[in-house]
Parts: sequence; C-alpha cells; structure tokens
Amino acid sequence: MSTYTPVAPGERIQSLDVLRGFALLGILVMNVQSFSMPAAAYVNPTAWGDLTGVNLMTWLVSHILADQKFMTLFSILFGAGVCLFAERAEARSGRSVAVHYRRMFWLLVFGLAHVYFLWTGDILVPYAICGCGIYLFRNRSPRRLLALGVCVFSVGTFMDFFSAWGLMNYGSQEAVAGVASFWAPDAAAIEAELAAYQGGWMAQQAYRVRAALEMHTFVMPMFMLWPCGGAMLLGMALYKWGVLSAARSGRFYRRMIVIGMAVGLTAISAGVWWNFSGGWTWQSSFFTGVQFNYWGSMGVALGYLGLIMLAVQKGVFPNLQRRLAAVGRLAFTNYILQTVLCTLLFYGHGFGLFGSVERYQQLFVVLAVWLIQLWLSPVWLRYFAYGPLEWAWRALTYWCIPKMRLRESPV
Repeated sequence: MSTYTPVAPGERIQSLDVLRGFALLGILVMNVQSFSMPAAAYVNPTAWGDLTGVNLMTWLVSHILADQKFMTLFSILFGAGVCLFAERAEARSGRSVAVHYRRMFWLLVFGLAHVYFLWTGDILVPYAICGCGIYLFRNRSPRRLLALGVCVFSVGTFMDFFSAWGLMNYGSQEAVAGVASFWAPDAAAIEAELAAYQGGWMAQQAYRVRAALEMHTFVMPMFMLWPCGGAMLLGMALYKWGVLSAARSGRFYRRMIVIGMAVGLTAISAGVWWNFSGGWTWQSSFFTGVQFNYWGSMGVALGYLGLIMLAVQKGVFPNLQRRLAAVGRLAFTNYILQTVLCTLLFYGHGFGLFGSVERYQQLFVVLAVWLIQLWLSPVWLRYFAYGPLEWAWRALTYWCIPKMRLRESPV
C-alpha cells in the first residue's frame, strides 16, 4: 500500500476533478429516463413504451454500462471529498466538525429545494444525510473503512430481501397491490402522470410533492441510504490508499479494470437474463432481480475508476481531461443545470416533450447536454474561481463572501 499523505490546503487533485466530471456526465444517461418518461419505466422497462429493436439495445447498453454505476462512482467521490474537506478545515483552524455539518445542512437545503420544486430524482438529500454519518468515521484506517463500507452496502440487500419476505408472508392486500401498481401502473395512472408533467408547473407540483414525500419517507431510508453510505465509506478508504489520486501503479489500475469489469459485467448480464426469463414480474425482478445490478454496479464503477486513473497517469486525451476536470470542478452547478435543461425540454412549462421521446432519442439529448457542459465549464473557469452554486454553498458554509472573479481574467 502506498503511503497516505494529506493534501495541502488549496491544492486540487486533478484526478479527482476528472473522475468527478466523468461521473457527473455519466449520471445523465440514466437520469434522462426519469426526466422524460413515467417513473415506472425507469425501474421496469416493460412498464411503458416500446422495448424492441433500437430501444431495447439502448436500454441494454444503458442498464449494463450506466445504471447505478455512475451514482456509485459519484458516491465514492463524495466520501473522498468528506475526508479531503475535513483535512483542509483542520489544517486551517484545527477543527472541522462545525463547518462540516454546516456544509451538510446547506446541501440538504439545496437538495430539498431541488426535489420539491424541480425534480424528484434528486440525490443531494441522501448525500447530505449520509455525509453527516460517514464523517464520524473519517479517521478510521482504510481497512476498517473498507469493511464498514461493505457492511453498510450489504444492508441494502438485507432490506430488499426483508421487505420481500414481509410482503409475501404478512403484507396486506393493499400493500401487495401498491407494490404491483408501482411496478406496472395501469393505463389510468400512466395517463395521470403524463398529464401532470405535460402540464404547467403547478400541475407538476402536486404530483412531484407526493412522489418526493414517498421517496423521503420510504424509498430513501429503506433502499437509498445504504448503497450511498457504503460507497462513500469505500471512497474514504480508496482516498487514504492513494487510489483516487492516481498514486498507485499502472499494474494496480489495470487489475482494477479487469477484475472490476469482469465480475461486474458478469453479474449484471446474469441479472438481465433473470429478469427477462422471469417476465419482469415484480415478484421476480423488484426484489431478487435488482440485486445482480446492485452488486455488479460496484464492480463496473471500480473498473471505470481504474480506467480514469490510468488515463490521468498516461496523460491520454489531455484536452478532454481538461474539460472533464472543469465539469468536475463545477459539479454542483452542472448537476442542477442538467435538471434545468432537461425539465425545460421535457416538462410542460417548457417544450412539453415528456412521454414522447423514445429511449434511443434520449441519448441525443444526453449528448447535447454533454457538449454544452464540456464547452461551458472551461469557459466559466477562465473568468470565475467557482461555479455559482459552489460559490453560494461555500459562502453559506463559511458565512463569508468568497471572491468570485479571478484576479486576472482574460480579455
């Protein structure tokens, strides 16, 4: 294992920025489905829309290469960021507790505004909650962080099987019907969701608030916090081992790529076979079927991590790396910008294309947003030290006004 050396205050880690930008852009491959289609189609591709030909191939590729992979990768980075932030705060003042929890409080506020006023697929709220918990373990050894991360991640599987067992054996008819209707909504429910998001902002709001409350009171504590928290703890361990700063050998990263991808893709492919052979019923897919991708995604995410670290070491595609790093430095702003652009395109207060864009066509939207953010982010950083939301988050965290403009802006 390489020696762990804390990063000097103010020093940026290029590999973290590149990886963050890569993960942020990758997240949109799956999020665009949530922006553009009824919610059930995200988890059950047979619930709505065409699933043949090019649409089937689009779903297969996005499921195998993107679904949960980039969220896992982003969670790993968030955990590393907690360690990095605490180190820098302690180097400046000797303390980090108060400033960390202020930071998480304001992230929670931003997340609640995001989910209740713009889009129900928000990840900031669970990140803020997990960030409060994982901070307590920041000084543990990498081995203990790794073991704890695996345990926390495993709770998600336990909760899934426990829920299935309870529902099958003790669930009321109403509870069973509720799960079945969530997994495969009837035509009336689909039409109601289409009408809500194709309508004005107020029509969306009634539907969005109800969906967000269900997310925060049931889905998040049961199923979301555990994979996020487990991956964050893993990220803290990888940061302390020097894995995320491209400090390990090329051989180490090549092994990470090969093993992570081999194990991950095998598990995910087995899950695809399981779900299609079981007819995508909720009894087969909603509980057992999702576990293949749940665990396989960790392997693929680690494979991506090794690939980006190796690319940073070798200096391949330097211009693309520079742009990805800029996207990563503005990750908060770019994440919300994706929401703004996609809701304007798909929701009724904008172009109102919700429910009318095929799966393969959604990839063109993803590509367009990628190009915008890869172009805009470096341009912004030529003139400004922070993205607008990064600036606001920093100001609220430290209760001061950071300098926004660079000292010497280009003409």
